[in-house]
Amino acid sequence: MSNLEVVLLAKEQIIELVSQKLKLAGLPMDQALQVADHLAYADSLGVHSHGTVRVEYYAERISKGGSTIHPDIVTEETGPCSAVVDGDNAVGFVVANIGMKKAIELAKKNGIGIVGMKRMGHCGTLSYYLRQAAKEELVGISMCQSDPMVVPYGGAQPFFGTHPIGFACSTGDGPPIVFDMATTVQAWGKVLDSRARNKPIPDTWAVDGDGNPTTDPFAVRGLVPIAGAKGYGLMMMVDILSGTMLGVPFGHHITSMYKGLDQGRELGQLHIVINPAYFGDPKLFTERIAQMVGELHELKPAPGYEKVIYPGERSGQVEANYKKNGIPVVKEIYDYLTSDAIYLKSYELGDPFAVRR
Repeated sequence: MSNLEVVLLAKEQIIELVSQKLKLAGLPMDQALQVADHLAYADSLGVHSHGTVRVEYYAERISKGGSTIHPDIVTEETGPCSAVVDGDNAVGFVVANIGMKKAIELAKKNGIGIVGMKRMGHCGTLSYYLRQAAKEELVGISMCQSDPMVVPYGGAQPFFGTHPIGFACSTGDGPPIVFDMATTVQAWGKVLDSRARNKPIPDTWAVDGDGNPTTDPFAVRGLVPIAGAKGYGLMMMVDILSGTMLGVPFGHHITSMYKGLDQGRELGQLHIVINPAYFGDPKLFTERIAQMVGELHELKPAPGYEKVIYPGERSGQVEANYKKNGIPVVKEIYDYLTSDAIYLKSYELGDPFAVRR
């Protein structure tokens, strides 16, 4: 577990390795670089569940035709503050980048930008897009659909996905406030990361085939909502806003990442960007956020903690450490990235919880 062999890489090395692998799979380099930058970003912040551990899956889907490599992506403005992006089942990172750029444009122009993206692939971590809004001194909210892998509150079989939701805003001179959370106790990518590292998971993350809590990442057959009925309500909200409202499949009708890799995912996502200048004094807004952060830092910490930190602050600390010492990549993943193979093991499992062959 803790002795799992890793290779330390610079962020630029990860981008080079990932982009070349995706190019080998058939993705044009301009798109491959967008995906690679996103995955390197995730690993550089310690979010390894959404980093290089995902490359082999993306490469297999791309090579099998499940991602449109020359997409006809259409953006339609549907109102002064709204737009819909039809992604033509391109890789989700490309579609989500287009959607955030449009949402920022609308927010700067009219105070708020709400952009729905439909017919797209998996988009990675939401914080990547939300930070784009925060850099522009705007407030970002984002949410998206995912695989039906979650046992709903009171249920005994999966229906909804982990359906993440996120938020970001600037703090002025410090790292932005950013949170990006699954509406489950933990995201499926964390289970995948635990499998890759051969590490047990907490017994609060998931259940086995009988509905009992499990610490074995290989025995997981269902994730559980965060805070019971509250998480269940949140994931339903996300599904409605980022799926049903956009006319794409919902709930257990959403296609699995691990089945039909030669077909598009048809996923939905929603970006909401707000311009604080349309709701008050933007300078005062930033000053109050900075004041809030400062007051949080001054609070008495609980036993075992040095100080109270805000969402996104720890990621900045991890990033600084990795920039100095290198980003750890599991050697098995590194060996795959440096190989000549598009993929070594198939993700075409049918059952999303199955162990890869």
